Amino acid sequence: MLPASYSPYAYALFRIVFGFVFTLHGLQKIFGLFGGRATGDPLPFAAGVIEAFAGGLLAAGVFVRPAAFVASGEMAVAYFMSHAPRGFWPIENGGELAALYSFAFLYMSARGAGIWSARNFRSMR
Repeated sequence: MLPASYSPYAYALFRIVFGFVFTLHGLQKIFGLFGGRATGDPLPFAAGVIEAFAGGLLAAGVFVRPAAFVASGEMAVAYFMSHAPRGFWPIENGGELAALYSFAFLYMSARGAGIWSARNFRSMR
C-alpha cells in the first residue's frame, strides 16, 4: 500500500497515462495508426479528433477540467450508442473500456490538473 503522501504523484501518472493512451485511440481513428483503421466516416472521425486532442491536453496537463469533461461525455455517448444496445452489462456488451474511460475522465474533470502539468510548470518559473 502506498503512503497517502504519494497520492499527488499517483494521480499525475494516472492523468498522463490515460491521456496518452486516449490520444493513441484518437490517432487510430483519424489516421489508422497503431493497428487502427481510418474509415472516413464522420462520426468515428469526430470521435478521433476529440480523443486525440483531449488526450493530448490531459497528458500535458492543460485545460484538464474541460478536456476531461468533454472526453467523459464522448465516452458515455460511445457506450450508449455502440455498446448498450448489445446488452445491459459492460462485460457482456464490450463496453468496459468506454465505461472506465468515462468515469476516469469524470474524476479528472472534478480533480483538475494536479502536479506534473504544464499549467503548474508555468507558475513555477
